[in-house]
Amino acid sequence: MDKESFTKYEVARILGARALQLAMDAPVLLKIEKEKLEEINYDVLKIAESEFKEGVLPITVKRPFPKKRDEKLKKLSKEELKKKEEEKKGKKVEDKEIEEKKKLVEEEIKEEGEIMELAKPQDELEEEETPVSKEEAI
Repeated sequence: MDKESFTKYEVARILGARALQLAMDAPVLLKIEKEKLEEINYDVLKIAESEFKEGVLPITVKRPFPKKRDEKLKKLSKEELKKKEEEKKGKKVEDKEIEEKKKLVEEEIKEEGEIMELAKPQDELEEEETPVSKEEAI
């Protein structure tokens, strides 16, 4: 594939992956003269770039495409519409029952006093002022 068929993000990913391979002592796929290597200071990114320009990289890009739908939309009959509406009503009734149960549980908790109140600064000051004996602290 030529350079124009890749997006700039794909090119960056390819060059980065190849530079990492070269940094991990992968063999160079091009014959580059020693003088040129010294000129680019053995920079793996520049080596990867030259390999990419020459088109010798064995790296491919897999692009996700949207899934094709084989189903065709069909018009529902009156009976099918009624069934769907009944199912929706059944779900709404279940949702109402769940909400009612939640409210009952919340009311029970409030009655039992399990919900803690927020601490007030005055409460903390009163606690500090009252002396605590060693026996109570243990």
